[in-house]
Amino acid sequence: MSAPKYLIDTNVFIGLEDHAEVAPVFASLQQLAARYGVGICVHAASVDDIERDRNIARRRVSLSKIQKFPVIARVIGLDDAVLEARYGALRKPNDVVDATLLHALDIGVVDFLVTEDQGLHDRALKASAALASRVLHVADAVSLLRTTYATVNVNLPAVREVDAHTIPLDDPIFATLRADYPPFDTWWREKCVRPMRKCWVVIDDTCIAGLVVRKDETRSDTDASLAGNKVLKVCTFKVRPESRGVKLGELLLKQVLWYARTNKHDVVYLTTYPGQTTLIGLLEYYGFIHTYDKANGERVYEKPLLRERLVAKGGDSLFDLARLNYPRFATGSGVKAYAIPIKEEFHRVLFPELFEQPQLSLFPTSADIGLHRPGNTIRKVYLCRAQARIDQPGALLFFYKGKAALPPSQAITTVGVFEDMALAHSNDELRRMAGGRSVYTDAQLTAMGATAHRPVKVINFLLAGHFEPPVGLAALVRDKVFAGHPPQSIKHLESDQLASVLGQVDLGFAV
Repeated sequence: MSAPKYLIDTNVFIGLEDHAEVAPVFASLQQLAARYGVGICVHAASVDDIERDRNIARRRVSLSKIQKFPVIARVIGLDDAVLEARYGALRKPNDVVDATLLHALDIGVVDFLVTEDQGLHDRALKASAALASRVLHVADAVSLLRTTYATVNVNLPAVREVDAHTIPLDDPIFATLRADYPPFDTWWREKCVRPMRKCWVVIDDTCIAGLVVRKDETRSDTDASLAGNKVLKVCTFKVRPESRGVKLGELLLKQVLWYARTNKHDVVYLTTYPGQTTLIGLLEYYGFIHTYDKANGERVYEKPLLRERLVAKGGDSLFDLARLNYPRFATGSGVKAYAIPIKEEFHRVLFPELFEQPQLSLFPTSADIGLHRPGNTIRKVYLCRAQARIDQPGALLFFYKGKAALPPSQAITTVGVFEDMALAHSNDELRRMAGGRSVYTDAQLTAMGATAHRPVKVINFLLAGHFEPPVGLAALVRDKVFAGHPPQSIKHLESDQLASVLGQVDLGFAV
């Protein structure tokens, strides 16, 4: 396996080399890359970007500093028409730079692209989900480096439920909130501390890296515009700047949506300013709708949580239907389903919240949330060498945990929604395909030994929920889901077998 390369966008280079104090997360990126032999490089197109800076003194300094990094040369003869066909409209010079960076990523000259530009993330997603999974925010790149190369176990960030008054008022998480909203301290004391409002926090390296403050509302006392009598307001949704990326935001959003589903809320909503592009991109990906703007310029984003059966119409993408209605998914006629056997060691890696606390409901209530639940994000990757081919985005994946030392054992524990599948024909290819969502170490990836003759199957999926109680082997055999013994490889489930599994669990919506 060759040394991986991380291509940094101009905004990341500036974050590393600007005259201002370097943010801790940017410094961590450079330190970890150096420690683990990961190359950091820039693209010739980024040099062009800097050369367009009208500030002559700043331009001269930036051009001198960028020489510290290896430069990826342009592809000969690559023109804008080719880039536009693959990566979308190129309306200004910066769009050409963005598309050129994506092209370098696409052809495999680099393994990952690191950028804080949400527009570049969106452009990658429109091109393909596989490409977008390799475009990382700085915080996510740091997380990936730690997870992949650290020689000791890395504790995944975990959500904790706390009362507002237990959070010190001088915690750094509040710094930018004060800057955006000067009366913040008064609001926090009167609206959060005094009523002991419930909050979810993510603790990362002993610091509060993410915060959600929630409030239950009724139709007579809400700013939500969508129909529904029971409303969950997310008063604050904050990820500290040095931890900002997709993973922590996704972890917090999963907590919000699982809680709201369990407690039968009809609507979830929050307000955000237009500049919070990373949060907006995350909300829109999971089905929040921009319903109106408030007088102070804030945008209101709302998500209806319907409980009737989700049915696909002709031409609908089952996967897009699932993500936009997350955590609900389609279960009707034409939806394929598969049982996926998984060993305990890999079950623990994929679903650490079940390892840390075996008894976890599908969508936890506030009383369910312990110190370490849930411990992972929505978008995941599963690696195997099964012969079966899954070809329907939106198909249901039921993960069957084999015989295990820790409960649950020999049971279907988890349901996911299939996104896509690809074959990795080398360890380098496996690292690129799995990296953006992976919780596997570099040693584990290397041990899989992906080759042209023995490729590794990379399955991307959305974690939809965990079953409480799990569906045990005895019930699966009784209902003829399994024929006397559990499958040793991916098994397609017939419609009656799928109905049997779904009939034994409460998903929170009609199936």
